[in-house]
Amino acid sequence: MKVTRATFDEVMVPNYNPAKMVPVKGEGSRVWDQEGVEYIDFAGGIAVNCLGHCHPAMVKALTEQGNKLWHLSNVFTNEPAIRLAKKLTEATFADRVYFANSGAEANEAALKLARRWALDKFGAEKNEIIAFTKGFHGRTFFTVTVGGQPAYSDGFGPKPGAVEHVDYNDLAALEAKMSDKTCAVMMEPLQGEGGVISPDAEFVKGVRELCDKYNALLVFDEVQTGFGRTGSLYAYQQTGVTPDILASAKSLGGGFPIGAMLTTAEIAEHLKPGTHGSTYGGNPLACAVAEAVFDVVHTEEVLNGVKHREELFKRKLAEINERYNVFKDIRGQGCLLGAELTDEYAGKARDFLNAGADEGVMVLVAGPNVIRFTPSLIIPEADINEGLARFEKAIAKLVG
Repeated sequence: MKVTRATFDEVMVPNYNPAKMVPVKGEGSRVWDQEGVEYIDFAGGIAVNCLGHCHPAMVKALTEQGNKLWHLSNVFTNEPAIRLAKKLTEATFADRVYFANSGAEANEAALKLARRWALDKFGAEKNEIIAFTKGFHGRTFFTVTVGGQPAYSDGFGPKPGAVEHVDYNDLAALEAKMSDKTCAVMMEPLQGEGGVISPDAEFVKGVRELCDKYNALLVFDEVQTGFGRTGSLYAYQQTGVTPDILASAKSLGGGFPIGAMLTTAEIAEHLKPGTHGSTYGGNPLACAVAEAVFDVVHTEEVLNGVKHREELFKRKLAEINERYNVFKDIRGQGCLLGAELTDEYAGKARDFLNAGADEGVMVLVAGPNVIRFTPSLIIPEADINEGLARFEKAIAKLVG
């Protein structure tokens, strides 16, 4: 069957508006469309393809597991899930892991666990969740309500209650909002969708201290920042602060759908059999692929390489900006970077994305004013140079 971009409009729900071209093949950090046009991929499936496209270790793991066992459900357990959970707990603060299919599901599990923990230990009055404006935690109704962007949560009827928001990096505002009713504070250790915004070091430490003061759990949403994206396995490891619950997804499977919630043994005890579940969570195929991704990412070579790529991207983007003066700020960590547009180009981030695609480079946006780069953690230096050269051509055309 021959399909085109026009076929999408005939058969798909119109909640997406994808690019005109249809990618059909990927290798490393390069992608080819139906017409054979090549693109350099700085988007990485929105911070998912941490090892690029069709990495040999992932293909091998998928092929081998695909010839063994595809699915069981959690009526049984399986070896890939247990192995992956063991590696995650050995590499982090966590003692226990719950597997899901996506970041939204991992965050949903984290929020439900926080509420159940508070109910069991302190009673029904302790149910308030505080999160941050411009935050993003998924598209389920609970997670999109906790996310601090009304544009995503309004218009679907009454929202889940006992959810409050304060501004990111405003410790005084958080302190004013917290009380003995607060059961959890949920935050990204670096806001992705909200504009690639890093927290002040003292802010993160202050949030942890306030959670301790009010017997509230600190929940880190590391769906985008996690699994090597910032140059450590998880971004919390660079903050000097340990959360009580952590959500992981995106890069965890390197392109195969999987999510995970990590927590301590004491907190995990409150999700007793029957309190929460997932048909596909812990699927053998997903866990086998994620284990292969873990084995590649969790090495000094790759994690140090992420920091090197951050320096290269920032330096090259600054050089481009010296010539065209389109960026107000170039920020972020590791391979999660944002270039905020100057006031002259405010609101036009998508124009830069589209212009980049026309020149053969795939980038993202983080809101209307920020161009976001989330490439493979192992993208070759030559591809960074070539991709940014293409992006500079796009900028030159846009600014005339």
